[in-house]
Amino acid sequence: MKDDDLRTPPGQAVSELIVAIFRLNGRLLAAGDRLVESLGLTSARWQVLGAVAMSPVPEPVARLARNMGLNRQGVQRIVGDLVAEGFVEMKDNPHHRSAKLVVMTRKGKTAYEAALKAQAPWVNMLGDGLNAKQVRDAEHILDLIKRRLEQSADSTED
Repeated sequence: MKDDDLRTPPGQAVSELIVAIFRLNGRLLAAGDRLVESLGLTSARWQVLGAVAMSPVPEPVARLARNMGLNRQGVQRIVGDLVAEGFVEMKDNPHHRSAKLVVMTRKGKTAYEAALKAQAPWVNMLGDGLNAKQVRDAEHILDLIKRRLEQSADSTED
């Protein structure tokens, strides 16, 4: 029996999509590293800075990690690197004594804004010739799969 015999057609399509995402992720990380290297960032640092920048209020590492879908230890390590490089600082949290809040510094804001400026022509090139509605439809499908994974993880933790 082949693996394909066990999967429904949508299940097979999702399986193939997952493989494509894994391949794309590696290329995105490498391209992102090249894009922000001159700013003292890596794709991972840029991703964490983005989570800090997009959060409406300062958040502790654990919440940033949860929002990003990553483990706390990995995000903590990157935040430690960002603190050491002066991109973010840790501030007291009025709601939790030990869970400090991650706050972007002026250097971090400058680097993040420069990264976004460098990213614009790159993403425009990637999007050249694509249909914006189809791209949004793909994003919707990926978000739906992400939510199903989160629900599945939540149900196994009970």
